[in-house]
Amino acid sequence: MTMTKCLLYVAATLFPLVSGAATVKSPDGKLSVDITSNDGNPVYSVVLEGDTILSKSPLGFISDTGDFSRGMKIMKVSEDAVKKTYRQDKIKKSDIAYNANVLKVDFKNDSGNAMTVECRVSDNNVAVRYIIPRQNGGETGAMVINEEKTGFRFPEGTTTFLTPQSDAMIGWKRTKPSYEEFYTVDAPMDTVSQFGHGYTFPALFRIGDKGWALISETDVDGYYCASHLSDYDNGVYTIAYPMAEENNGNGSAAPGIALEGNTPWRTITIGRDLAPIVETTVMWDLVEPRYEASRPAAPAKGTWSWIIWQDASINFDDQKRYIDLAADMGYDHALIDNWWDTNIGRDGIERLARYAKSKGVNIAMWYSSSGHWNDIVQGPTGLMDRPIVRKKEMKWLQDIGVKTIKVDFFGGDKQETMRLYEDILSDAADHGIDVIFHGCTLPRGWERMYPNYVGSEAVLASENLVFDQHHCDIEAFSTTLHPFIRNASGIMEYGGTVLNRRLHRSNNDGTTRRTGDAFQLATSVLFQNPVQNFALTPNNLTDAPAEAIEFMKDVPTTWDDVKLIEGYPGKYVVLARRHGDKWYIAGVNAGPDTKKIVLPQFNASKGTLIIDKDTASLQKKEVKLNGKSSIELPVNCGFVLITE
Repeated sequence: MTMTKCLLYVAATLFPLVSGAATVKSPDGKLSVDITSNDGNPVYSVVLEGDTILSKSPLGFISDTGDFSRGMKIMKVSEDAVKKTYRQDKIKKSDIAYNANVLKVDFKNDSGNAMTVECRVSDNNVAVRYIIPRQNGGETGAMVINEEKTGFRFPEGTTTFLTPQSDAMIGWKRTKPSYEEFYTVDAPMDTVSQFGHGYTFPALFRIGDKGWALISETDVDGYYCASHLSDYDNGVYTIAYPMAEENNGNGSAAPGIALEGNTPWRTITIGRDLAPIVETTVMWDLVEPRYEASRPAAPAKGTWSWIIWQDASINFDDQKRYIDLAADMGYDHALIDNWWDTNIGRDGIERLARYAKSKGVNIAMWYSSSGHWNDIVQGPTGLMDRPIVRKKEMKWLQDIGVKTIKVDFFGGDKQETMRLYEDILSDAADHGIDVIFHGCTLPRGWERMYPNYVGSEAVLASENLVFDQHHCDIEAFSTTLHPFIRNASGIMEYGGTVLNRRLHRSNNDGTTRRTGDAFQLATSVLFQNPVQNFALTPNNLTDAPAEAIEFMKDVPTTWDDVKLIEGYPGKYVVLARRHGDKWYIAGVNAGPDTKKIVLPQFNASKGTLIIDKDTASLQKKEVKLNGKSSIELPVNCGFVLITE
C-alpha cells in the first residue's frame, strides 16, 4: 500500500563558524528561507518572489537542561537536498514526487546548549524542526521541552481563517478539546481566540494581495505532544503546548524526548493563490511508515444508522436494515455505533456479522477510548485504553470478521494521548483492523506513518446537523471552509451526504436541511477520506432522486490527483479530483449571490452533470466540454461533473 521508490540525499556542503544569514531556496527558486542569529536569538524569515511572508520570526525552545532561544551562536551550516517518490492510496494524490532543498544550522550558546535547526524547502512548502544532540558532553540523554519559541510573524494587514483551541474538560461528558469549534474568517490577527488558548492546526492566513499561507505540523507520534498556535502576541504567533487540564490532568503537558532526538516538523504551505494550499502533500512528504500492517488498509464506503436515526437505532433489527442498505448500495460495511454492547450484546453482534457476510458486506464497530479522563458512559468503554484488554478485544473483532473500528472521545493533545493513538493503531494493525478516530485530534502525517489509519473527524462534522438547526443554516458556509483548511492537511471523516430533507428517522421531523441534493453529492468529492460512512437512510432508496442514489453507488473514496479550480473560504469552492482516468469536479456555493462557474475540460469533450436547479430540485444532463461551457450555481446549491 505504501511504497518508497527512492530516497536520495545529496552530499552536504559545510560552512563552519558562519556569521550572518544562512539561506535555502526551493527547487524552483521562488521561495527562500533565511536563518540567522539576531543578537543571539535564532530567527528565520520567509520570502516568496521578493514578498515577505514571514519577517524575522523566533526559533528555539526552553528545556529542563537550558535555554535554547537566547545567546545562541551559529557554529556550522550545511546544505543538502532530498528527492523521493512514493505511492499512497489514502490521500489526495496517489503518486507523489518530493523534491526539497535542505539547510541545517548548528547553534550553541556559552552554556554549551546545542541544537540544529533543520529547514526543508520544496516548491510552495517550508518545514522546520529541531534536532537535539545529547547535552553536557553526552551525559544528558533525556530532556523535557517546557516551551517552544518557534513563531510566525506575518506582515501587517494579514487576515486569518482560524478555529479556537477549546477549554479542557468541557463539552459533552467533559471530552474537549476535540477540534470541533466554529471558524472565523478574514479576521484581523489581533482577534483574541474564543477561549483564550489560541488556535488549532491547521491555520490559514491571507497575506493581503501577496498570497496565502497554511500552518500545520506533521510527524507527531508517541514521542511528542501535539501542538497548536498561541494567540497573537506582540506581533507573532508561537507554538503552544497542551493545557495541563487536558485528559483530566493525566500526563505531562510538556513533551519529554530521548537524546539524540527531534521535534515534529512545523510546516508552512505558501502560494500566490489557494491552489498550493489545497494540493499540498507536505504533511506526508516529511514522514515514513512506522510499521507494516498484517494487510493493506481497505478504502471503503459504509452506511451508518446513528448519524440520522441516533441512539434508538442501535438495536438488532435496525442494524439489519442498515446492513441491507449497504448491500443495496454496493457498500463495504455498516457501522454499528455506541451502546451496541448493552443494546445488542456480543452474541447479537456475532449474528449480525454472519448476516452481513451473507449479504456480501461487513460490519464496522464503534468504541470509546475512555479510561479515566472523561465522563463517557456510552459503551463499550474501558476496552481501548489498556493493552491487555485491547488486544483481547482486537482478537475477537478479527475472529468475527470486523475490518474497521471507530474509536471516539479522546479529548487532549498530550504526549500520553499521542501514545494511546499509536498503541491502538499498532494493536489493530496486528489483527488486520483499520482505525478511524472521532472526538479526536488532527492527524499529523498519520496517513503515511500508520498503514491501517483511515480517518479522523477533528472537525465540526455532519452529526451536528441533527443536533441544531443553526448547523443546517450554516452548512454551506462550513462546507466551503474545509477543502482549504482542515481537509487540506489531513483526511477528514465527516460523515455527510444527507439526502433526507428532514434530519430525522421519519424524514418529516427534526432539523431542516437548507442545501440542495446535488450540494450533498458534491460533499462526497469535496471531503476526502478513504473510508466514507455516508448519512444515507433506507428510505432514500425510494424517496431520494434516482440520479442521486446512482451517483452515491458509484462515487469513489480514493483519488489519484486533486486540482483546485476556484474558490474562497466561506463563499464557494470548485474542486476536481481524479480517479483513474475520470475527473470528478464538484462545487458548492455559500453565497451571497448566484455564482457563474466555467466548467473545466481536462482533455474531455463531454461529461455528465448533476446540478441543483434550486435547493428543492436537481437535474442530470450530458454536457459538452470546450473550456467555455459554464453553469449558474444558486446559493446553497451544488454540482458534480464526471468527465467522459
